[in-house]
Amino acid sequence: MAIELTERAAQEIKRILAQRDLSADATYLRFGVKGGGCGGFTYLLDLTDTGGEHDEHFVSHGVRLVCDAESYRCLRGTTLDFRDEVVNRGFVFNNPNATNSCSCGSSFSPGCD
Repeated sequence: MAIELTERAAQEIKRILAQRDLSADATYLRFGVKGGGCGGFTYLLDLTDTGGEHDEHFVSHGVRLVCDAESYRCLRGTTLDFRDEVVNRGFVFNNPNATNSCSCGSSFSPGCD
């Protein structure tokens, strides 16, 4: 199961890449998780120019994605969306492996092994 972006999320990533003068062909969006937050794990997003040999690699709507193998266990099947509302602007993780998510949406309780 891949990690995917919605079209809105891909457009926002491409906007950020252009704003930072980064090439979409030479830049990855790195997904990850780390321990912490009110749910137990916190989502990580970063732009990087390297994808490791042991990383999972994906392309979604023209954006190159990477995820380390350990994080991928908790992120497989996740879709990243982007909301641009008056009181709520930012990326939203739709993670089928999360058993609970905090109200801010930046941490979750894992249902992964």
